[in-house]
Amino acid sequence: MSDAHNEHQSAIKTPKQLIAAIAAGFLVPIICIVLLVQYVANDKKVGVGSEAQSAEAIAARIKPVADQGFTLKDVNAPRQLQSGAAVYQAVCSACHATGLAGSPKFGDPGTWSPRIAQGYDTLLSHALNGIRAMPAKGGNPDLDDVEVARAMVYMANQAGAKFKEPEAKAPAAAAGAEAAASK
Repeated sequence: MSDAHNEHQSAIKTPKQLIAAIAAGFLVPIICIVLLVQYVANDKKVGVGSEAQSAEAIAARIKPVADQGFTLKDVNAPRQLQSGAAVYQAVCSACHATGLAGSPKFGDPGTWSPRIAQGYDTLLSHALNGIRAMPAKGGNPDLDDVEVARAMVYMANQAGAKFKEPEAKAPAAAAGAEAAASK
């Protein structure tokens, strides 16, 4: 009979290797735990002697998230109308800078001259109400009619028109007060 079925090999062949394996079995997990605790505990310390409890640091931590980067508007304040160039940059340039969707390209007299020939009122009507692929007020319903007219005049004048920029209409209350003061 053969003793081949009872033979087995071990990585540990001497008592010295056995002692080293047992020591490693205990030391490696302990070292890993110590390093993990160091990693987790190595954070900014708060409390006495640190800047974390100063009034500024506390105010920064409890400051509302909604205050980050937002400008609040007073809805009761008088509205500041934008110039034609500002409206063009904010709204109109998305299409008119490149001629997107058949829009007349900014500053190109060839594409603007047939439209300029239609007259100021027709151009203004198209700008306010939209035409073909262009939405009403260029897609920004918050724009005032005067702002849209200024943007239209700005774009047409850059292509050779000689339109006069519209002035903002005085509010009815201010006009009534001026009329009463002049009597």
